[in-house]
Amino acid sequence: MTDLRQLLAVNLKRFRGELGLSQAKLAEKANTSTHHVAMIELTRQFPSPEMLGKLAFALEVDTLELFSMPPAPARALKKLHTAVLLDLREAVETAVSQVVDRHIEALEE
Repeated sequence: MTDLRQLLAVNLKRFRGELGLSQAKLAEKANTSTHHVAMIELTRQFPSPEMLGKLAFALEVDTLELFSMPPAPARALKKLHTAVLLDLREAVETAVSQVVDRHIEALEE
């Protein structure tokens, strides 16, 4: 996604969602109209630099974050992969300990 309008639209929706804001509430906080916010989110309008600053302030983000790539699904997948590997390591360690304990008990008999 390299189109700035589309990137801005995706991020506005994402940040709005994270704060639980409707388009109307964001518009109120940014001192603009709901229609203007909707048109930006539909990529039909591009805000002025001043409006970008107001939107960023209302969304509690830095203006540059409005144009940052959304977190990649790969990041979430990496966290899941790490968790699975840690669980696997624990399971293997437990299984190996049980086998070693059984062998030790058998030797002691």
